[in-house]
Amino acid sequence: MQTAKSVVITCAGIGSRLGLGTTKALIDINGKTLIHWQLDLFKDVDDIRIVVGFEANLVVEEVRKYRPDAIFVYNHDYFNTKTGTSYYLGARDGNEFALEYDGDLLVHPDDIKMLLAKEGEWVAYADKRSEDAVYLSLNEKGEVTGFSRQNGDYEWTGPCCLRRDRIKYSSSNVFNVLEPYIPLPGVKIRACDIDTYGDYQRAIEFIKGWEK
Repeated sequence: MQTAKSVVITCAGIGSRLGLGTTKALIDINGKTLIHWQLDLFKDVDDIRIVVGFEANLVVEEVRKYRPDAIFVYNHDYFNTKTGTSYYLGARDGNEFALEYDGDLLVHPDDIKMLLAKEGEWVAYADKRSEDAVYLSLNEKGEVTGFSRQNGDYEWTGPCCLRRDRIKYSSSNVFNVLEPYIPLPGVKIRACDIDTYGDYQRAIEFIKGWEK
């Protein structure tokens, strides 16, 4: 029997680097908001938790169109904290394992299915694609051994999965939450992180590839 997971989508941030004047969750990609694409990826997940902050009311309104059963968690200090805080807040009342998914991320649907079926703790990574990436390194066992702003074998995009009771409060990033527990099993995925306008344009092309 598969262990129950909560999916925590962290979309509390302002998204200032993108420069489109709205939270990333609400940007339009091929006629659908980013959060709509993400909710479609997790349509078969029972426990889905959306961490909101900036433009929270607009995000809640959009999510409720497609997932009226979603649980909303507020990161009221979104201006001073990062995704690590949102992961902690979203996971703390959830299931035994919490799958973290960044609110600015797109992952190929087939890879989402694979991640949802994967047991235990793990860290996903992708080929280098983004303009402003965090990198990670792997050992010979395929485990993630470190994160870096300067160099690494692959790009850290998320998602990741930890036991709920190991997710500690951090005002920094999700990879800072993971660092005390590495090495962790690595899983390669096809993903596109949207931090800059160039990333946004790549995301449009990335999704077109799903639909072929």
